[in-house]
Amino acid sequence: MKSILIVTDAWRPLTNGVVTTLTQTVECLAGFGYDVHVAHPGQFSTVPCPSYPEIRLALRPARALASRIEAHRPYALHIATEGPVGWAARRYCLSRGLRFTSSYHTQFPQYLRSRIPVPLAASYALLRGFHAAAQRCMVSTASVHRELAARGFANLVLWGRGVNTELFRPRPKEFLQLPRPVAAYAGRLAIEKNVEAFLRMPWHGSKIVIGDGPERCRLEQQYPAAHFVGYRFAEDLAAHIAAADVLVFPSRTDTFGLVNLEAMACGVPVAAYPVTGPIDVVEDGLTGALDADLGSAALRALRIDPAACRQSAVRRGWDSCARQFEHHLVECSPAAAIARGRSTALMRQSGQALP
Repeated sequence: MKSILIVTDAWRPLTNGVVTTLTQTVECLAGFGYDVHVAHPGQFSTVPCPSYPEIRLALRPARALASRIEAHRPYALHIATEGPVGWAARRYCLSRGLRFTSSYHTQFPQYLRSRIPVPLAASYALLRGFHAAAQRCMVSTASVHRELAARGFANLVLWGRGVNTELFRPRPKEFLQLPRPVAAYAGRLAIEKNVEAFLRMPWHGSKIVIGDGPERCRLEQQYPAAHFVGYRFAEDLAAHIAAADVLVFPSRTDTFGLVNLEAMACGVPVAAYPVTGPIDVVEDGLTGALDADLGSAALRALRIDPAACRQSAVRRGWDSCARQFEHHLVECSPAAAIARGRSTALMRQSGQALP
């Protein structure tokens, strides 16, 4: 049985799109017959992330991570994030001539700039260097591919996202006893998510905020008319989303936005800005509305046929996404690295082009 090691700085109990994507991928790969292991911050000493204590950052994970990699001896190694664990895995692979793949999940430069005035060019240069060492860098959409290619990333491949259509399905609207129409936001309450654009949006009905994060206290005090329900999970989360009349996705920095697919699977149209992420997920006029005016988008989305939303989502299962991931993996064993080194040396001696 071939072993796959996925290295990530984001893992349970965190609740976000990265964790959901990796969790579903691990489950699918195990179903395909792989022995899958995950290296994550919970296996190391950690410290809270500044300004976001829910996120734990691994503290000097290099030695313990090296032991884990050597114990698992994976056939393929994938680095999912650019945090301390991801950097430690990258250094380990490069020091031993091992190939690996990586993935780009988060618009980290924009997130960082929303907190600290760091130039985008500097952040992208750091990330470009990180992913350049990988054989392939997996990205979620064609828009992200184009954006990163324009910034000099050269090893990009597509790895799509899916949705659990058995969990996320149409359900009774009566679950939420609120004045209609109900506009919902679901996700982290952090500055980069632009939740305030949703809360400021003119709306003649109810607004519900599903999720939590460092911005919740301030937003709840500033917008008391909105209903803040905190984190919801599994059936409870699906019931809350399905009971809404429209899901509003105010982020301008997400690379995908899994909650958009989850809403569509529930038969709930999506309102969003026409930016990277939503433009690859939401079909304007068919499964939602994209508009520079978020309030106008939400009103227009109310006229969308819920059946069309559901029909679009059921075509996006996690199995096919995991097969994409599997296809992009590369062998990383030391024996393979030695063989590649010999092959490269022979090709250089003979004057052949390197792969």
